[in-house]
Amino acid sequence: MKEHAPHVTRAWVLHPDIKIDRDRRDAEMALAEAVSLARALPELEVAGATVVPLSNPQPGMLFGSGKVEELKALLKANDVELVLIDGPVTPVQQRNLEKAWKVKLLDRTGLILEIFSDRAATREGVLQVEMAALSYQRTRLVRAWTHLERQRGGLGFVGGPGETQIEADRRAIDEQLVRLRRQLEKVVKTRELHRKARAKVPFPIVALVGYTNAGKSTLFNRLTGAEVMAKDMLFATLDPTMRSVRLPTGADVILSDTVGFISDLPTELVAAFRATLEEVLAADVIVHVRDISHPETVEQARDVEAILDSLGVDELTPKIELWNKMDQLGPEEAEATRARTGREEQIFAVSALTGEGLDDFLAEVTRALGEEKRIETLHLGYEKGRERAWLFEKGLIEEERQEEDGYHLTLRWSAKDKARFESL
Repeated sequence: MKEHAPHVTRAWVLHPDIKIDRDRRDAEMALAEAVSLARALPELEVAGATVVPLSNPQPGMLFGSGKVEELKALLKANDVELVLIDGPVTPVQQRNLEKAWKVKLLDRTGLILEIFSDRAATREGVLQVEMAALSYQRTRLVRAWTHLERQRGGLGFVGGPGETQIEADRRAIDEQLVRLRRQLEKVVKTRELHRKARAKVPFPIVALVGYTNAGKSTLFNRLTGAEVMAKDMLFATLDPTMRSVRLPTGADVILSDTVGFISDLPTELVAAFRATLEEVLAADVIVHVRDISHPETVEQARDVEAILDSLGVDELTPKIELWNKMDQLGPEEAEATRARTGREEQIFAVSALTGEGLDDFLAEVTRALGEEKRIETLHLGYEKGRERAWLFEKGLIEEERQEEDGYHLTLRWSAKDKARFESL
């Protein structure tokens, strides 16, 4: 029996270049990133892409009536079935544009949600995406119901679904969100147990972070020999993957590959994926991988730093910056980049593809992890319950005796652990 090829949807990407937005990015760069996002979905064929200059967004249609007509002709001429708008679109604007253009429409949040649901592989990832999608849908119920009203036809006895139906739907979504939250709490608890078990094995964690498509997974595969999906594609990795790596000294570390960051990540997703990035909070060293060949590498680095700050990463955690994709630079630019990184501590020019610079980087990881963990004894009075709990949580206690004057603890810790403890 012949298998039917999956239907490929012809999509057109529009980037509204809003003149009054002071923080707006370079329009062509933003459009290129939006096209890369669209190409991350296998069932989409990007038929074309356009920057639409916009002095003032219109509340009803986003674009002015003349531009709506002009785009309608363009979309029709290219047999477009789906329009992707690189930015936020209100439910009313979405409904009106879909009606005017007779196509389906997704805004940036909707598109990123589609990609996340396509990629999520672990139980936690799937739950996170479902919650984010429900939160997003909840704000768009008006649109969903006008769709149903149009499709349903009916006998005409009943009017529109009205407010009560929307309220009922909202309640159903809220109940589902509560259910998902409970499931997620269980999954997160399980992960915490795994993390505590790892803390008892005194292997330090090295977390790779970076803008999406910076080459983290290629680097991860090169260092660990793992087969993580590594493609020239945005959001190729959505679930943190962990493997052990042996450093030149013979010491083992756990390397963690995390989801790529992106500018203007929809708020629903920042909240939903916080737990996915919790591995970064537990890390002993954070490695920021940058695509140094990208024209917006500086802006991308700024976005990554902003997300790390919002996560509340400890300032004492050592950070190493890798300027990756050196193989994609011209000879002169590559030479100048090497000279710059040579003058900077904790910045390394590397190529995950060719292996350039990785030995020096691993030597720096060894150095950043500091001296080996030492065995020390510590006495805590019974009133120091919070400090004792912190030591247990970090997996630093090897042995404990309770005597009349308090807790007598045997600890295995590094100078960094000790400094953190003393700052409590």
